[in-house]
Amino acid sequence: MYNISEKTLERLKAEYPKGARGELISMDDPYNKKLHPGSKGTVKSVDDMGTINVRWDCGSSLGVVYGEDSCCIIEGDK
Repeated sequence: MYNISEKTLERLKAEYPKGARGELISMDDPYNKKLHPGSKGTVKSVDDMGTINVRWDCGSSLGVVYGEDSCCIIEGDK
């Protein structure tokens, strides 16, 4: 588990606002069967640990864990 600084947490919350569309780049979860690089979803929130909570289009709700997984915001994607 990572200890996230307040500055980093503020940056993540600004970069991944609620309602933004995101795309998964990588996820290190051996139990994940639905998500793969390129999966898209809508950001629900960023929690106090820096996990980006996403409602994925495939129905999954796995969060993107800061320091382990990665995603990006998709500009102009609805």
